[in-house]
Amino acid sequence: MNRDKIFNLIGLAMRARKLTTGEELVINEVRKNKVRLVIVSSDASANTKKNITNKCHSYRVKCVEFGSRYELGYAIGKDERVIIGVMDAGFAKKLETMIRESNEERAYE
Repeated sequence: MNRDKIFNLIGLAMRARKLTTGEELVINEVRKNKVRLVIVSSDASANTKKNITNKCHSYRVKCVEFGSRYELGYAIGKDERVIIGVMDAGFAKKLETMIRESNEERAYE
């Protein structure tokens, strides 16, 4: 799976206003059950990863690790972003599948 396609889809979701970014905003939306998928950058701090994973687990929201903070920020046309919340079920499902495939491919390399 081409990583660029994943970043393009994240950018498309941003332009469609289906994303929320930043730890506080994403956690608030998770609490309101508006987020369908949380993407955490692979270079996020251990504390941030733990906070977000615990919050997602308790609210039953899927959480995946993908890309660097710079790649995620670039994909949505902003400065670096560590956490992105996907609020649309369609985008969330497609991104989750693409990211899982990409991570599996990287494991075999």
